[in-house]
Amino acid sequence: MKQKSSSREKASPSRLQRELSAGIIDLIRSERLVPGTRLAEVALADRLHVSRTPVRAALKLLATRKLVHAGARRGYFVAETAPAPHKTPPKPSPDDTDRLFLAIARDRRAGRLPDEVSERDLMQRYDATRPVVQRVLSKLAEVAAVQRKPGHGWRFQPTLADTQARDESYRYRLLIEPAGLLEPGFRLDPAWAADMRRQHQEMLARPWSDTASIALYEMNAAFHEGLAAASGNRYFLVAVQQQNRLRRFGNYDWTFGHERVIVNCREHLGILDQLEADQHEAAAALLRRHLEGAARLKRSPANSASSKTA
Repeated sequence: MKQKSSSREKASPSRLQRELSAGIIDLIRSERLVPGTRLAEVALADRLHVSRTPVRAALKLLATRKLVHAGARRGYFVAETAPAPHKTPPKPSPDDTDRLFLAIARDRRAGRLPDEVSERDLMQRYDATRPVVQRVLSKLAEVAAVQRKPGHGWRFQPTLADTQARDESYRYRLLIEPAGLLEPGFRLDPAWAADMRRQHQEMLARPWSDTASIALYEMNAAFHEGLAAASGNRYFLVAVQQQNRLRRFGNYDWTFGHERVIVNCREHLGILDQLEADQHEAAAALLRRHLEGAARLKRSPANSASSKTA
């Protein structure tokens, strides 16, 4: 009975063993490791973000396939039969990265992706290369949309996933954001304002494409966070940053087109005009109108996508 159980285990490596084995082979190729190079378990565990135990199991699996070999005393080494290193793959293009970024955002918003995924899950689902998937996950981690799990895999962070939550978000923002412009410590940084003008004008001038929605959202998020930072009240900034994190995934997928982009950018520029003229009451009124309009459009099924970046 024990022999049968052992045979089954050898014939059916775990999913983690298979993924780590593939990861080790990728490292051998990408690092151009020559036969005889020692494969240190600690270094591999650090590179693959797991503990030493599953790495050791993956190395044993590769040894059975003669892709690595065990040393006379201990440790594993690159075998003569290991796959030859590939030529250095081309760096993923921004278009490839943005397309995958947007596809993940759409599937996540539609409930087609689970809360937890691995790199290999995403590679298989989207027929994407590992460098592209890794770049996208890094970008998502930078904007706090995903978090690496201890050991293995990634976890998506909470979002505003239903109509009630989005309505509550807009009502909260209507209380917070216009009030921030009226804080006694409000100070507009001229360099920040000039940079925002430049970004908005470039967005108005650029040809529209689906993947431009990512840059559009990030520009809008930076605008609203910048106004909150200028308030001089740290709690306003924390509140707006939290809202942007929760809204991010649901707002990357823009489907309304360039017409609403123009409206959104012009409203932001109008708010800047009033602030630079020290007309804070007028700026707060414009910001309130901007958010109210976005909230109304969000509730309209025909125009639900048009308010996504406000």
